[in-house]
Amino acid sequence: MTSCFNILDTPFAGLRLIRRQKFGDARGYLQRLFCVEELAAAGWTQPVVQVNHTYTKRAGSVRGLHLQLPPHSEMKLITCLRGEVWDVALDLRADSPTFLKWHAVHLSAENKTSYLIPPGFAHGFQTLTDEVEMLYCHSHAYVPSSEMGLNALDAKLNVVWPLAITDISDKDRNGPMLSAAFKGVNV
Repeated sequence: MTSCFNILDTPFAGLRLIRRQKFGDARGYLQRLFCVEELAAAGWTQPVVQVNHTYTKRAGSVRGLHLQLPPHSEMKLITCLRGEVWDVALDLRADSPTFLKWHAVHLSAENKTSYLIPPGFAHGFQTLTDEVEMLYCHSHAYVPSSEMGLNALDAKLNVVWPLAITDISDKDRNGPMLSAAFKGVNV
């Protein structure tokens, strides 16, 4: 069988882009979003235990930066189903050479790319268009007591959001700024 994915590395260990193949005919197309066997080559080693779908109304909206701490750390496979986003992964792994650096990618329904984010990264995105729908596959269920967030507007993180921010939740707007005492996450 033909591979359904092209797996591309980023400059960050474990952070990968997954380019989906489209198989079509006159009726339309099929596009595989997840395959445990093929994605094992990209580092996905856990079962999918939760799938979430988000809808964001307006361009310029920011969601994030969020992650779950051990022992509930999770991998995420992020896919844009409609619209376009600037998707950011911030490395919070204590022993990483890219600690406190971020990597962003453009995800859209058209570019058929997903973002595989390993444990120890905070995740967030900004919508580049109106009417955005995102699909998240998680390797661990949401555990509120293990949730961590950082303020997406923190100048110390220096995340460059491509548009003026039109919407951000109160929780994200009031999220903590990076403390000088923060030494990272051990995953």
